[in-house]
Amino acid sequence: MSDVLGLILPLFGLIVLGFITARIVRQPAEAMGWLNTFIIYIALPALFFSLLAKTPVEKLSSWDFIGTNVAVTFVIFAFTFALGLIASRGAIAEATIQGLAGAYGNIGYMGPALAILALGEDAAIPVALIFCFENIMHFTLAPALMAMSGRSEEGVFALALKVVRSIVFHPFIIATALGVAAAFLAVTPPVPVERLIAYLAQAAAPCALFAMGVTLALQSMKRIPRTLVFIVPIKLIVHPAAMYLGLSYFGDFDPMWVMTAVLLASLPTATNVFVIAQQYGLWAERASTAILLTTAFSVLTVSALLYVMSSGQLPSDFFPAAAVAR
Repeated sequence: MSDVLGLILPLFGLIVLGFITARIVRQPAEAMGWLNTFIIYIALPALFFSLLAKTPVEKLSSWDFIGTNVAVTFVIFAFTFALGLIASRGAIAEATIQGLAGAYGNIGYMGPALAILALGEDAAIPVALIFCFENIMHFTLAPALMAMSGRSEEGVFALALKVVRSIVFHPFIIATALGVAAAFLAVTPPVPVERLIAYLAQAAAPCALFAMGVTLALQSMKRIPRTLVFIVPIKLIVHPAAMYLGLSYFGDFDPMWVMTAVLLASLPTATNVFVIAQQYGLWAERASTAILLTTAFSVLTVSALLYVMSSGQLPSDFFPAAAVAR
């Protein structure tokens, strides 16, 4: 248990420090601009590149793992979306945000830091792959469903172009592509450049987690909507459980990769859900509440998951007989 606390306290401690600092200092939300820019465009891309560039190429083409992971997350989205449709009496736009709140975890800010600290640097490979392909799915689903709901006034071509741009030009995805290319070509940056990338990579986790705490402090929670009664447990419990069972049943994957995917699935709702809600002008306050609540409860759920992982109580394959049959 002490090992788990040693992992959890620094990670969530950085979030708490950011939260407390924002409450005390009272800077305006705009003050976060340059820090977020540094994290999104510089530090985290440097982390992804530095780790992927040293990875054997054959490990970067695990399409069965990618397909299973994305399929499970899509099922979770569809399930939450369906419940949202019922709760909102057929409002597709609201149900879309609710679906994202239940399936879109904080795999950008919290994911790399938590997975690498808990499972080691080898976890960076599945983290990068999960981030890229799950984001492609979310970046595609959100505008497509908003267009169906009538919230988007863009034509089909303009919408498709917007989706492609959001995917291709995302700094994390660019860094991942460059890292894969460097691994494939066996290219090593000059020593000064490599050291600079290493310094930036080391700054990624603490800056991202601190910024997340500040962001949470700047968001408001005036009331708790009824839909969070199902969104919170779906995100924190159902999603990681479904990921674990899906990867166990449909493939004979590296135990490290399975644990990484389950850990990422257990993370709280991503702050991007609030950004998307604001972009379309609906459910923004409730999305903010979903982020706050899932982050608060994740201290308990993620701690429990890390404990069963580290103590060996969670086998890497729940269906060993199915693996033998395959």
